[in-house]
Amino acid sequence: MQNRRDVEAADRAFFEALTKSDLPALEHLLVDDFVLVDVMSGGEIGKSALLDVISSGRLKFESIQSADTRVRCYGSTGVVNGRTRMQMRFEDAPAVVGSRYTHVFIQENGRWRMVSAQGTQIAG
Repeated sequence: MQNRRDVEAADRAFFEALTKSDLPALEHLLVDDFVLVDVMSGGEIGKSALLDVISSGRLKFESIQSADTRVRCYGSTGVVNGRTRMQMRFEDAPAVVGSRYTHVFIQENGRWRMVSAQGTQIAG
């Protein structure tokens, strides 16, 4: 039960770090070989590319609302599925995106770190 709460907290911390453009928090939370499957294009984005696009200001998450979150833990691995509504700007173009997502975490040195994130755009 504690692991599930900790994974859920790490998931919330990821969304909070994105909305605050908090690069140190993202650096701490994401493993070095982190991979994001982009909700808009389906392309793969590594940790350094994600941090670069956020630090440059080209990508700005104005708000992320999550719902229907389900956390499952298998030893030192946690999987989170949920739904989001994101308001963001990419290169000053606004977008509102609904998605279903899967986040995968591992427990490393006593903390939960994200290894993979995948988003699928949904209507509504």
